[in-house]
Amino acid sequence: MNLRSVKTIYIAEMARSLRTVLQSIVSPVISTSLYFVVFGAAIGTRISEVDGVSYGAFIVPGLIMLMLLTQSVSNASFGIFFPRFTGTIYEILSAPISYFEVVLGFVGAAATKSVILGLIVLATASLFVPFTIAHPLMMLLFLVLTSLTFSLLGFIIGIWADGFEKLQLVPLLVITPLTFLGGTFYSIDMLPPAWQVVTLANPVVYLVSGFRWSFYGMGDVSIWASLGMIALFLAVSLAVVNWIFRSGYRLKP
Repeated sequence: MNLRSVKTIYIAEMARSLRTVLQSIVSPVISTSLYFVVFGAAIGTRISEVDGVSYGAFIVPGLIMLMLLTQSVSNASFGIFFPRFTGTIYEILSAPISYFEVVLGFVGAAATKSVILGLIVLATASLFVPFTIAHPLMMLLFLVLTSLTFSLLGFIIGIWADGFEKLQLVPLLVITPLTFLGGTFYSIDMLPPAWQVVTLANPVVYLVSGFRWSFYGMGDVSIWASLGMIALFLAVSLAVVNWIFRSGYRLKP
């Protein structure tokens, strides 16, 4: 393991976030805070409780998950796309560093930034609504696994994209709609029976439900189904990344 190379990539990626702190940290926190104000204040006055939890507290896990998914994908995709765009990726590929170490540096930095953002949003949410965390260790596990998995997905998108427009294609047209329709602002029990069945085909439902379970001990699906789904995401993402480096897809002329 070439720890020095991993450390160099990791520090460079973390330093890039510090240079763009308004875009990387402040902007997501402000956007999530606006969701708390709009949905917590406006809709919360009409919906008092959901499964015994006040509506303002109910949407906290969903909003954190919304931010976590979008930021993990965006951070990781731009992190690997920019070296490809400038051509410095060939210096990395020709250096005495394995593919695993390259992924560890880029994805590790993106996941770290997402976890930090998640904790900041969690602290910000406490200023708006009171809530409890019934299973803090499980909450941290979901936070880390989700950040890692979707950072891997972002890494794949950054390799696949051949322009800045494609970097935003999947987050805007796939990730965000699936998250909004995945129980972020409501319980799927509120839906008609037919739509409940359709909603269960949305993989984000399992992530939001599992994360909400770590807060309040209740969710739309079993906690084991949530853990199984995120483990499946992680395995598929690792398999795709392995194929990319073995085949040289979009990396070698």
